[in-house]
Amino acid sequence: MKIYQIHSKQNLPITLDEAWEFLSNARNLATITPDYMNFNIISGADRPVYAGQLIQYTVTPLANFKLKWVTEIISVKEGEYFVDEQKYGPYAMWHHKHFIKEIPGGVEMEDIVDYKLPAGFLGRIAHPYLVKPKLDEIFSYRKTALEKKFGIYQLPKQDSTTLKQDILN
Repeated sequence: MKIYQIHSKQNLPITLDEAWEFLSNARNLATITPDYMNFNIISGADRPVYAGQLIQYTVTPLANFKLKWVTEIISVKEGEYFVDEQKYGPYAMWHHKHFIKEIPGGVEMEDIVDYKLPAGFLGRIAHPYLVKPKLDEIFSYRKTALEKKFGIYQLPKQDSTTLKQDILN
């Protein structure tokens, strides 16, 4: 049994509250999913994220290949993280952790996805040629979409007084 992982970090020039408000609202998933995937929420996005929440949606990862996907939010710590797991969908296992934390001048968003493909040997063969490139493309799109929406993070400049104090200490 092979379990794969995607690990992604991104800094954004927004407050922790802004990040949490956006990320914890399932309706915003369409904003950060490529248009060609026809992401459509069927049910479960009527409230902010909570443990036990089921979200049903359809997505078209490949042309004319529409999939139904159901995820459950299994854990939430408001303003810090939430975790979703696929209950029904294309993966044999999908466990997605979303973390946010405050950093100087913004927030750091971190995604860790552990997943397993169905179909045993055939799934392992498809991974480097089909699945991994598709997931990389989706996460790259998300990064760009979030930068379009919130701006590009830049490390805040320190004033000369703070810099001198840092050097002396």
